[in-house]
Amino acid sequence: MSGLADLTLGFIPLTDCAPLVVAKARGFFAEEGLEVALSREASWATIRDKVTVGALDGAHMLAPMALAADSMLAPLALNQNGSAITVSSKLAAMMREADPAAMDAPLITAQALAGVIERRRGQGAPPLTFAVVFPHSMHNYFLRYWLGQAGIDPDRDVRLVVTPPPRMVEHLRSGEIDGFCVGAPWNAVAVDEGLGEMLIKASQFWPGGPCKVFGVTAAWADRHGDELRAALRALIRAAAWADEPGNHAELVALLSRPEHVGVEAEVVARALKSEIVFHRDAAGLPRREHALWFLSQMVRWGQVGPEVDLEAVADRVYRPDLFREAALSLGPVLELAQVFADAAPLASALFDGAPFDPANARAYAASFAVRRVR
Repeated sequence: MSGLADLTLGFIPLTDCAPLVVAKARGFFAEEGLEVALSREASWATIRDKVTVGALDGAHMLAPMALAADSMLAPLALNQNGSAITVSSKLAAMMREADPAAMDAPLITAQALAGVIERRRGQGAPPLTFAVVFPHSMHNYFLRYWLGQAGIDPDRDVRLVVTPPPRMVEHLRSGEIDGFCVGAPWNAVAVDEGLGEMLIKASQFWPGGPCKVFGVTAAWADRHGDELRAALRALIRAAAWADEPGNHAELVALLSRPEHVGVEAEVVARALKSEIVFHRDAAGLPRREHALWFLSQMVRWGQVGPEVDLEAVADRVYRPDLFREAALSLGPVLELAQVFADAAPLASALFDGAPFDPANARAYAASFAVRRVR
């Protein structure tokens, strides 16, 4: 051992915790001189709180959560894609009756939901309830964006609640919620159990869009620079390993274990065969423009006021310099194109093609018809 401190890293049981699981199981952490204990946590709020107080050294973390916490750093993006919006089988049938054409086109399925909401309003029925994993999450902004494009106000026309990812399916089964936005594998679990229908995937909403990061506090990073660099090197190696199709059988076996994600191997395998990306296309690079898009959605929905300097927050929290330093030190593990690749323009990346200028995030937020800009 190199004398570096032992680390405890948290994760939520989701397919995109793979880099942490692989880095531990395949010995990448150990090869970088780290003794790492993984801690399976119940909710994103728990992750945030434990990292903040030092009970965890770092964690699998929602990208917008790191930005909202402000005391966090995001030196590594963990994945692209992987989330989806699922509704109950009952609601899906109602939507198909209201607008069958929209239900055949994933990008406009919310139009069918708008018809159901209008009909229920006329009947005096209570609002439909949708669950997201955390207020500051890609899932919340994905769901809200999808609803808003159909003229549905997520704060007035439906009810939004926060539910930990592993509990989404049981809440759908019990009727506590009518739909949810969550990461893999929980959408597939709901579909396999005959409880719901997946309407739109994150890869359709924003191909190559970000979701999770590896998060640590800025104070921890200042005190433990060597440990952070070692952890980043191990996680980058793990992400590259996880993206290799030849490793997927072993990865499925690892993730399906009860101490990790704890679902049937076939469900995990489907997520890996579809759109989730851990390493290729510079997936690990924490991009400034991604941070500013998340911040624009915080502005749009009233989570951030006019006094906040969005660009300063993005620059303080998202640290591509730390990623590049770690990646370049690995030599042939990463090609330079992977380390320094520019992001695809967001104007063409999101499903509606709405122009996004990172230098004018507030103007972008104010351009939407459905918004809560302060």
